[in-house]
Amino acid sequence: MSGVPNARSLRQGEKGTIFISNRILDKVYAVVTNGGERELKVVASGLDRPNGLAFANGALYVAEGTRVSKLENIENKLGDPPKPVVIYDQFPNHQSHGWKFMALGPDSKLYINVGAPCNICVPPDSNAQIRRMNLDGSSSEPYALGVRNSVGFDFHPTSKQLYFTDNGRDWLSEELPNDELNRVTRAGQHFGYPYCHQGNIPDDQLGWGRQCSEFEPPAALLGPHSAALGMRFYTGTMFPAEYRNAIFIARHGSWNKTNKVGGDIIVVKLNPNGTVKSWEPFMTGFLQDNNYIGRPVDVEVMKDGSLLVSDDYAGAIYRISYDGRGLAGG
Repeated sequence: MSGVPNARSLRQGEKGTIFISNRILDKVYAVVTNGGERELKVVASGLDRPNGLAFANGALYVAEGTRVSKLENIENKLGDPPKPVVIYDQFPNHQSHGWKFMALGPDSKLYINVGAPCNICVPPDSNAQIRRMNLDGSSSEPYALGVRNSVGFDFHPTSKQLYFTDNGRDWLSEELPNDELNRVTRAGQHFGYPYCHQGNIPDDQLGWGRQCSEFEPPAALLGPHSAALGMRFYTGTMFPAEYRNAIFIARHGSWNKTNKVGGDIIVVKLNPNGTVKSWEPFMTGFLQDNNYIGRPVDVEVMKDGSLLVSDDYAGAIYRISYDGRGLAGG
């Protein structure tokens, strides 16, 4: 589907409605079907960097720059959407990494990233972390610390552990540090920022007197400045068995690297104990002759097992399906 301005986070409602956020505009969209034709409908506007989405108990939750809002009973009111109701408004207001990603946890809590307000600095206590809160906005608390800027996370279908992508710092070098895939095995773990990068590189400014062994190492390295963003565990049955419970990750691509990397979807396969076995390209072609023709942002597993991919550069949503003979896009 084309004509989706700044398409960012994707979430599917209980009745199958696809909701799409953006980061540079003020709107959230729903994809509705009229007479067999797909149509993009605005369900909320006037928002502040509405990037993160979650869906629970018939309500769509929207993570804005400084707050979380919800739209009750939204799938029954697409023709006349309710006004968003703010449930939480205590996030720090900063433009650098100020947009939010959000997911619903297996504990029925909202998990939301709060990025570092800088490229590299000692962040305030309220920043550089993933937080969680109740569905009414109460009991907000840090869950994972030392997280520079996560724009994607999901929960393992079996262990229920949180896995998240994290964007490494800029301007250390062209080839370092790598973006990361991390795994939370207990609440309160620290993943290194700003003192240690990719598990083994002390920061040249802030790493003095600290050891990388103090912090949780990444589960996998995902390429230098590749901008690993949205990720989902594949819980469908349409794709071959080798993809079951693997992780699809959208790499948005480098913005300041001379020879760009990313601009693709990769698939990460895990060992039975939850560690990373391998990762490989899954959907490529967005980066041609060191220029982007598209930049993937998020992925969503549909109820039928197909995979959606958002692209904020081309303003499009792609669907990948499998017919028993091979994977196909549309």
